[in-house]
Amino acid sequence: FFGGLTHVNGAVQQTNFHQYRMIRINESPIKIDVSFVDNDIDPTGLGEPPFPPVFGAVANALYKLEGKRKYNQPYGLQLLTPKGF
Repeated sequence: FFGGLTHVNGAVQQTNFHQYRMIRINESPIKIDVSFVDNDIDPTGLGEPPFPPVFGAVANALYKLEGKRKYNQPYGLQLLTPKGF
């Protein structure tokens, strides 16, 4: 949601967490269901299996809420616009 980084002349401007907004525990999903599927399709491994699908799920939830597709992540700055929620 909030993981955006900005760059100036190729250098990241957020130097630490005081400048990098992270999701808080009270903003996180109440429940996450995870299923392991054994196949050869990327991404592979068990390190962060629920992570990749989250972005699509959030994009679909925002689309249902606003009726407008968002194609650029992170969504944080887009949500701060007058047309965001």
